[in-house]
Amino acid sequence: MAETAGTRRGERTSLALLELLVALDEHGSISAAARTLGVSQPTASTGLRTLERRLGLDLLARSTRGTALTETGRVVAAWAADVVGASSRFEDATATLRATSHERLRVAASLTVAEHLAPHWLAQVSAPPRSGAAPDVELVVRNSREVMDLVLSGAADLGFVEGPGVRRGLRSRTVADDELVAVVAPGHPWARRRSVGVADLLGARLLVREAGSGTREVLEAALARVGATLPPHLPALGSTVALTSAVVHGGAVTVVSALSVADAVARGTLVRVPVTGIDLTRRLRVVWKDGVTLSGAARRLAAVATADQRRRAR
Repeated sequence: MAETAGTRRGERTSLALLELLVALDEHGSISAAARTLGVSQPTASTGLRTLERRLGLDLLARSTRGTALTETGRVVAAWAADVVGASSRFEDATATLRATSHERLRVAASLTVAEHLAPHWLAQVSAPPRSGAAPDVELVVRNSREVMDLVLSGAADLGFVEGPGVRRGLRSRTVADDELVAVVAPGHPWARRRSVGVADLLGARLLVREAGSGTREVLEAALARVGATLPPHLPALGSTVALTSAVVHGGAVTVVSALSVADAVARGTLVRVPVTGIDLTRRLRVVWKDGVTLSGAARRLAAVATADQRRRAR
């Protein structure tokens, strides 16, 4: 039995706790609920225990196989979903009232997201809603570190980043899965190889992105997990286009997003070379400042990006 007899009349249950319960009901596990809401699993577990004590109800059945909702928990989760939905509708409605004739949406995105995903998402958000005018959208392209700086400073409402983690003070949600791939020109000796090892990669004429780039941070983190590091004084270029152009014309090797070179690989102007012994998968995330209420346009953009990820996952 839960530890208290429930809340006193007039007290309000935290909306964040209700969101945790709804996310658990929708996604089936505390870890999945935590990822969806951009919080750690211990934070989610603590929040759910707090909710049980506050309501005075046994909402969760815990076992060695995991945590599931009790029958009472499922009923409460359905009620909580109504409250969370009503809160979202309230936020959208008040955001519309705050907006002038044109709502402004400031977005910062890393290069991969800006070139290959954001245009599709922004086209949907830029379509006029059922009431009011379409927002004025400003997209700024920066590396992932700079994107997080812009969001933390309030210069951007939303950010899209590629790195292995997000800075303190930001909340996040995964919007796409990606991987880094090694590519060479068709005439390169590696173009005829089935794979190369980590030592081969580090010993090659390797070109990388600049410090602060999410692509570079993911590569460095993946190398660190296998006890390796990038050689010092590698040439660093500020865009994927610059890297792949140098590869095509200079005989070098680079590691870039699979999304960014998919068309070039399909045309045969670049060749993917699998690198064994290292995991180069990564998540692309939307980030926003913790404690900030997002505008209606920002909420729509985050929802569009998340829905696109779910569609591609199916």
